[in-house]
Amino acid sequence: MAFTNEQLERYSRHIILSEVGVKGQKQLLQSKVLIIGAGGLGAPAALYLAAAGVGTIGIADADSVDLSNLQRQVIHTTPDVGKAKTQSAKETMEAINPDITVNTYHTFVTARNIPELIAGYDFIIDGTDNFPAKFLINDACVLAKKPFSHAGIIRFKGQLLTYAPDKGPCYRCVFKEPPPPEAVPTCRQAGVIGAMGGVIGSLQAMEAIKYIIGKGELLTGYLLTYDALKMEFRKIKLPGNDSCPVCGKNPSILEPFDYEQTACDLKGGH
Repeated sequence: MAFTNEQLERYSRHIILSEVGVKGQKQLLQSKVLIIGAGGLGAPAALYLAAAGVGTIGIADADSVDLSNLQRQVIHTTPDVGKAKTQSAKETMEAINPDITVNTYHTFVTARNIPELIAGYDFIIDGTDNFPAKFLINDACVLAKKPFSHAGIIRFKGQLLTYAPDKGPCYRCVFKEPPPPEAVPTCRQAGVIGAMGGVIGSLQAMEAIKYIIGKGELLTGYLLTYDALKMEFRKIKLPGNDSCPVCGKNPSILEPFDYEQTACDLKGGH
């Protein structure tokens, strides 16, 4: 593919990077990333992936924009209140970069539809805000051999890790099972500082970009935590888990399944 003059200008700051160049920018334009959850994490991830020229971006979310979302979900604006988050996100992303294709999935993500949702994508971003969804995404991606970025935020703290097939532990290796329903407060119950989504969601976008262009070191085998009040990042080495029920030597989870959901589960993210 040959770049137009407009594309050469749009992506000029990428192209002059030796790690990206023309080859890397072409890889971005030919890549496909699915973001599950158009909320606090998915919003900044989607904005930066769109701006970067990721050619096809999918957005899956069943929720509509609420006024309380606007404190952190920067892809939506006040006139979008009441609109499907997927549609609001699509409009903003296409306004940033008309080069890209945005696929929207205004639906709950379940064990029944997730294999089909992730099938056509090169990298998955988990922008959800509840444990059942995170375990579902993990299991589906591991079984389908799809790389993905997990992240979570609450109050002034965040964390993320990256899974790449056969290159490190998965989310279930580390956290095994969801906690009982209502055992851990959601962001709706505990609160979250708005900029936290920007910090962690942008890091998820960076992991996707590095994976696509094949440069740098991914957070495979590590958990990165961030404490905003202390302004402290910690990179924690994660052990492998041969007994993991989905990616271990003798897996017992052979297909995705749904855990019990609470009332606000699986609508979107943070």
